[in-house]
Amino acid sequence: MSGSSSKEKVVMDNGNVPHVLAVDDNLVDRKLVERLLKSSSCKVTTAENGLRALEYLGLGGDEQNTLDGNNASKVNLIITDYCMPGMTGYELLKKIKESQITKEVPVVIVSSENVPTRINQCLEEGAQMFMLKPLKKSDVKKLRCHLMNCRS
Repeated sequence: MSGSSSKEKVVMDNGNVPHVLAVDDNLVDRKLVERLLKSSSCKVTTAENGLRALEYLGLGGDEQNTLDGNNASKVNLIITDYCMPGMTGYELLKKIKESQITKEVPVVIVSSENVPTRINQCLEEGAQMFMLKPLKKSDVKKLRCHLMNCRS
């Protein structure tokens, strides 16, 4: 991987770089996603589980009385692992889509297991995309439209 020409930048309409919240209980997978996204000029915040992600988004306790919903408005995309202890990526997706603060934020679910019923369940609940691990540079290109808030 050499040469700066392969480094593609993602810049939003307002001139800002997109902000991605990456949620994964596996440190190696989290670092991989972070590095891939940063190489595409994204700002990345990581969380090791669904509860931490909800806290970051301001949905940690009572959604109606949140003080810190402003982080949610700064996140352009949430990418979460499906299999995590405590709260699955599917449960996190449901909480994100139930909240007035975060329901418009695109969510991408990643999993090392290709289970069609699980994939369909996530897409029906509002996931933008379902991708298989490990993520590759070509997967980040697929995310580009969602980072730019395209609606298809």
